[in-house]
Amino acid sequence: MIEIKQFTFGPLQENTFLLINGKKECIIIDPGCYFQDERKELLQYIQTQGLNVTRLLNTHCHFDHIFGNKLVSETYKVRPEIHEMEQVILDRSQEAGVMFNLPFDPSPMPKGYLKEGDEIIFGEHVLTVLHTPGHSPGSISFYCKDQQFLIGGDVLFYQSIGRTDLPGGNHATLLKSIREKLFVLPDEVRVFPGHGPSTSIGFEKRTNPFLVE
Repeated sequence: MIEIKQFTFGPLQENTFLLINGKKECIIIDPGCYFQDERKELLQYIQTQGLNVTRLLNTHCHFDHIFGNKLVSETYKVRPEIHEMEQVILDRSQEAGVMFNLPFDPSPMPKGYLKEGDEIIFGEHVLTVLHTPGHSPGSISFYCKDQQFLIGGDVLFYQSIGRTDLPGGNHATLLKSIREKLFVLPDEVRVFPGHGPSTSIGFEKRTNPFLVE
C-alpha cells in the first residue's frame, strides 16, 4: 500500500505530497515549503519516519509548487522530473516569484523529462503519467490504478478548475484535459489537487460547475 502524506505549505496554501511505500521509500511531489518552519517540518517528518527519498516529481513548475525543489534536491540528492513543455515555465519561475514578491532559491534543472504514458515504478506499485495541459503547458498528473488515486496538480479542484490566465494557460485546453484524461477514469478515483481538499472523479463529474453540461 502507498501511504499519502499531505502538507499544506507557503503563502498560497499549496499541497505538497509524499508517497510512501512499504519499504519506507518516498517520492516527493511538488514541495511547496517556503517558510523556514515549513522546511524544518518537511525534513523532520522524513527523518523521524526513516524515509528514503528516491524521486522528486513536479506536476508543473509554477513557483508555489517548486519553492522546495532546491532544498529537496540538495538534501536527498534527487533532481526534479517534469514534462518537457514545462521547461519554459521553470526557466521563468524565479522572475514570476519576484513579481509576486516571493523570491526563492532557484530550482535545479531537471534530471529528465516525463511524458504521457510513462510508468513510474514505485515498489509494487505503478504511477502512470498523464499529460494534462491547460493550467500550464506541461502539467502532468500521476495516476495510481491499483489504489485508485490521482495526484493532479492544479488541473481539477474540489468543485473548481485550475486558473488559465497565467502564461501558457488555456481554458479550452484545460477543459479538454479534464474531460479526456481525467473524467475517463473510474468514478471512485480519489483526486488530490495542488490546492484545497481532495475530491473524487465521480463527484466532480456530477457537480463541478465548470464541467457539468
